[in-house]
Amino acid sequence: MKEHLIYENFINDFKTIVNIDSASENLEGVARVALFLKKKFERIGLATEITREGKDGVPCLKACTAKKANGRYDFMFLGHMDTVFPTGEVAKRPFAIEGKHALGPGTNDMQGGLLVALYVIDKLKTDGNLDDISICVAFNGDEETGSDNSRAWIEKMAANCDRVLVFEACRPNYRNVLQRKGGGVIRITANGIAAHSGINPKEGANALVELAGHMLAIDKLNDLGNGITAQCTVINGGEKHNIVPDRAELVVDVRVETMEEAVFVDNFFKKLPENNYVKGASITVVGGVERPPMEYTHKTLEMWKILHEEYSKQGITSSYISTGGCSDGNWTAAMGIPTLDGVGPVGGNSHREDEYLDLTSILPTISTVTSTCLRMVREAGHP
Repeated sequence: MKEHLIYENFINDFKTIVNIDSASENLEGVARVALFLKKKFERIGLATEITREGKDGVPCLKACTAKKANGRYDFMFLGHMDTVFPTGEVAKRPFAIEGKHALGPGTNDMQGGLLVALYVIDKLKTDGNLDDISICVAFNGDEETGSDNSRAWIEKMAANCDRVLVFEACRPNYRNVLQRKGGGVIRITANGIAAHSGINPKEGANALVELAGHMLAIDKLNDLGNGITAQCTVINGGEKHNIVPDRAELVVDVRVETMEEAVFVDNFFKKLPENNYVKGASITVVGGVERPPMEYTHKTLEMWKILHEEYSKQGITSSYISTGGCSDGNWTAAMGIPTLDGVGPVGGNSHREDEYLDLTSILPTISTVTSTCLRMVREAGHP
């Protein structure tokens, strides 16, 4: 198929899925995106299945070619169908094109990447190469809320794949992602003793002051000179100005670069209740580093070098970055599977109303990822 026709078809499909409200909590909207993609994969000849995963019944799409002779897949193509934007966002700002940019909810994160994965497989089929490669597509519907429902589903399939490509957006100037921080949410509750703030304040134990002491200790984690960040992001407490608060709550966002840092952070918060700053007050701590880091490895670098060389054949100079944001690639990398992230089209401003996807990157990315996959398989000796 000529490139201009591929591009036109891509844009039509892009408009269709961007104009479906698919917030993580909008399960039916996510299911509509899954059904649209399911039909597309079936037309190529893949075996497809939509399942409802976890306690919330999150829609997840699996689409696979035939396995290799050893019963495994060469690649997992990983992505997510949900967006961060609330239901009704599409009515406010539907899919649009302004110059070289596609705009609309989820254009960059990550409806464009889903379609690149689809079109790579379609190109393999059209060029007569799909029989030479085996691919398992896994698109979940709750990545933006932590993949609690779909993590086990992803890991079960990934265990049968030799490599993982995550179709999150490529950063501006064609920067792929080789390393991501892991992270989690810590919730700290302080319990104190209520008292009148003017008549008998000393009979009380101020839960907010108790939390303040811990916040200063937590903030020092940012000064260790490693990859740990710990940000106190939400605090609630107190009911009236004349009552010493007997309860307060704190939310902390933590990020780590290595599993060693994850263990250190978890131990730090486990020991936090041993120290108190206000007599009569105490704290409880829930949570920890739930998503492991996607650590930089030699195998990942070797994968990226092939991608880099294939980009250069398109006249594109690529590079790679490390980022503090997480993706579902964190799960697969922690399993020891070589995982290359940010292989989708170029875009930026995720989770913002000015989110965009660079339309000039669509065709080069499809071509580059296609040739990269074929080269990786052939150089590995399969088949």
